[in-house]
Amino acid sequence: MTTVRVRGIYATALTAALRGAGHEVVAASPPIRERFDADFPDAEPAVRIATTDDRQGVAVTGPPADAEAVAADLATLGIDAIAWADDAPADAVFDAEVERTGNGGAVVSLAEGLTGYLPFSHVEGRVSAGDALAVQVRDPSPPWDDDRPLLGGEIRASGTLATLVRGVDALVDRTPRGADELAGMTEMLSADVPEGWGVRWERDAADASMDALDDALAAAADRARAIEAGLDDGRTAPLATHWIWFGRETRLACDEARRDHAPTMAGHHRVKAAASAASDAVDLVENIGDPPRSFPFGAVVETFGPREGDAVEIGHGKPDGRRISLGRGEVTDLDAESETVTVEREMGGRGTYDGLGVPQAAGDVATTKFREGRWWYPTTYRDAEGSLKGTYVNVCTPVEIFPDAVRYVDLHVDVLRHADGTVEVVDEDELADAEGEYLSAALAEKAREVAERVASGLS
Repeated sequence: MTTVRVRGIYATALTAALRGAGHEVVAASPPIRERFDADFPDAEPAVRIATTDDRQGVAVTGPPADAEAVAADLATLGIDAIAWADDAPADAVFDAEVERTGNGGAVVSLAEGLTGYLPFSHVEGRVSAGDALAVQVRDPSPPWDDDRPLLGGEIRASGTLATLVRGVDALVDRTPRGADELAGMTEMLSADVPEGWGVRWERDAADASMDALDDALAAAADRARAIEAGLDDGRTAPLATHWIWFGRETRLACDEARRDHAPTMAGHHRVKAAASAASDAVDLVENIGDPPRSFPFGAVVETFGPREGDAVEIGHGKPDGRRISLGRGEVTDLDAESETVTVEREMGGRGTYDGLGVPQAAGDVATTKFREGRWWYPTTYRDAEGSLKGTYVNVCTPVEIFPDAVRYVDLHVDVLRHADGTVEVVDEDELADAEGEYLSAALAEKAREVAERVASGLS
């Protein structure tokens, strides 16, 4: 059993799932306490779970074995939940070198092929290209995000109740309690703080018991010792961070888990993941009562978009966690009944169309039809006169049509229909390579089934 703290739009569903898997949820938010008939201690968690800023998934951070176990459980929530371990986890310390500086900070090399961003405000003194310095990961970045992990120069052993700061002797008060009271409490605790590390009590410490504070301080002290012991090695990571990307099927599974504890409309997490403005609208619908039991695609796109004439990005996720933009196109048609949008892009006229082997030409138009929830989508290429050049069908996790982007994770295997009518399935070897490393056996098998069905339909 692992103690876990959960925050964000998936908190209710994940609380239910984690408790069902035998973990103990602690430091629950007020809404969670209201929805569950259970005791949630105000204790320092071993693992912290937070929704990503783009609401596409969650970060799982904690001691390596605990974080891996919790991440593995969350990866079973739905067939299209995909997990990755981060090479630059929270609190990791690197002996780094400054690559280049800009107006507000520096790009820092952490390891081969791994960089981070160090704001000048996060480090003392002047920083120049070529400088060597120790940095710590403050805020990791999900693999599907273009941002680098955010770094700091101060070395910390962070926690939700207590944080230790290296080289700081004075207590830093971040709770409603007074500094004198906290100083007195710290002296009464049995935890042994390493020499040269100062205690900072976090805001959640205000309501915690003395036992919880003692446990939190002891855990932070253990992490501080681990950091201290690894500083001479050039890299030390007392914690691990895992990222779980939630696809559409997983979001719908989260709806079902949440529905047992609170009124939940169909597509609750799907809509909230689409836009921050949608959260209040979802809450209003559910608070009124009798929320819809089928996903209201038409109402969602009418309210939040996209609409005809809008430009949307094609966010092409890769099984290894990266997200590649296939460019932006114009929504030329939207059919709310079939939950389909048509997107057109004018091609640049360079190179050839992948797989089809047909040269691109200026004036070519790519027409793509995206249907919400479908495991594939077709792109048809035509020249400036409208003659067919071929059709490329991407097999992917269920498509989600958000206001400014269409998102999915590509599953490698694809289906081609050439201009002469020939149909072929390609990249099955890439799918086989990804199976077991990035993709579960169930997801890989689903991809093969979809490709076979699409190929049969196109033949």
